[in-house]
Amino acid sequence: MKKIGIVLKKELYRVFSDKKLILSLFVLPAVLMFALYGLIGMLERNMSRDIETHVPVTYIVNATDGLKAAAAAAGFDKNASIDYLTEEAYLTLKDRLTEDIREGAADLIVILDKDFEKTFAAYQGQGDKIPGVGILFNSAENYSQQAYAVFSGVLETYRMMLLEQRLGNLEKIVAFAQRDTEIVKEGKANTQFIAMMFPYMIMIMLFSGAMSISVDAFAGEKERGTLASMLIAPVKRTDIAAGKVIALAIIAALSSVVYAVSMILSMTLMGNTISGGAGGFGGVSFNAGQVLELGLMLIVLDYLFVAVIAVLSSFSKDVKSASTLVTPVYMVVLACALMTMFSSGAKNSLTRYAVPLYGNALALQDICTGELSAQGFLVSFGVTALLAGLLTFLLAKIFDSDKLMFNA
Repeated sequence: MKKIGIVLKKELYRVFSDKKLILSLFVLPAVLMFALYGLIGMLERNMSRDIETHVPVTYIVNATDGLKAAAAAAGFDKNASIDYLTEEAYLTLKDRLTEDIREGAADLIVILDKDFEKTFAAYQGQGDKIPGVGILFNSAENYSQQAYAVFSGVLETYRMMLLEQRLGNLEKIVAFAQRDTEIVKEGKANTQFIAMMFPYMIMIMLFSGAMSISVDAFAGEKERGTLASMLIAPVKRTDIAAGKVIALAIIAALSSVVYAVSMILSMTLMGNTISGGAGGFGGVSFNAGQVLELGLMLIVLDYLFVAVIAVLSSFSKDVKSASTLVTPVYMVVLACALMTMFSSGAKNSLTRYAVPLYGNALALQDICTGELSAQGFLVSFGVTALLAGLLTFLLAKIFDSDKLMFNA
C-alpha cells in the first residue's frame, strides 16, 4: 500500500503541477459551459422576442365584416399588416403571393369562400353547403407559424360570433364543462430539460476528461520511455498500475464535480434567461439523497472510464495509436447517453440499469428527476464498479507482461 501511495502521489503531482492541465480540467469546462448555455439562452430569448414582435404580412381574401370585427376584437388588425383582397384580385396575384409565402416574404394568406356569410345564413340542415376557410402558411418559417397560430384564435372568435348569431345562446352547444388539473411530481417539472440533456453532456465530458489525462499517463509515458524506468524499479508492477489508476480516478472525479455543478447551474441560468426569470427550467434543486447518488455515480463512472482507457493505452505503443483504440469506446459512450434523450418516460426495469454505460445514463437521468429507486441505483453502481474492478485486474496482468509493456 505504501508503494501504491508513492505512485499515486507522483501522478497527482504530475497533474496538479501542470498549469495547463489544471486549466483544461477544472477551469475551462466551467467557463465554456456558462458561456455556451448563457449564449444559447440569450439567443433563444432574442429569437422569441423577434417572433412575437414581428408584424405578420397577411392577405385576407373575401373578408367579411364579421371576420374584420373578430380580428379587431383579438387585436390582430393592430399587430399585423393586413391586405384585404377580392377573389378576382387574388386570382391575379395568386402565383406571386404563393411564392412570397414559400420564400418568407409573406406570412399568411386567408381565403374565405365567396358569399361566406350568406352561405352560413342559408344553412338549414344536413346536406346544405357549409362555407369554408382556406389558410396558406409556411411551416418552415417561424414568422409564418406564429401568424398561423395567432390567426387561428381570430377564426375561433369569428366562429363563436357566427354561432351566437345562429343559436342566440351558445350554451345550447355546450355538452359538458371540462376542468383540467395539472398534477406534476414535485421537482420534476423544472428538471425535465436538464434530465434529458444531463446524461448526454456529462458522460461525454467525463470520458473526454478521463481520456485527456489517462492516455498520456500510460501510452504517453510508454512513448517517452518514462514508464519503462518505472517498471524496472523495485516496485511491484501491480502497485504501479493501481497507483496510476487510483490517482487518475481521483483527478477525474474532482473534474466531474466541476462539470456537474457547472452544467446544472448553467442550464438553470439558460432556462431563466429564456423565460425572463419567470420560472421555465429555473428553481432546480437536489436533496441530500440525490446529491449523494449523483456523487457516487460520477465517481464510479470516472473509475470505469479511467480503467477502460488505461487498458487500451497500455496495449498501445504511443499516444496516437491509443487515441485510435479509445475512439470507438467514446462513440459507444456517446450512443448510450444519446439513447436516454429519446426515452418514452416509462418506468425502467432493473435489467436496463444493469447494462454498462446505458444503465449509468438512465440512472443519471432518474437522479435529476428524483425517480431513481434504491434498487436501480445499486444495480447500476454495482455493475459499473464490478466492471471497473475487472478492468483494473486486467490492467495489472498487462503490466506484468514484458511483451506488452516493452514491445507494444
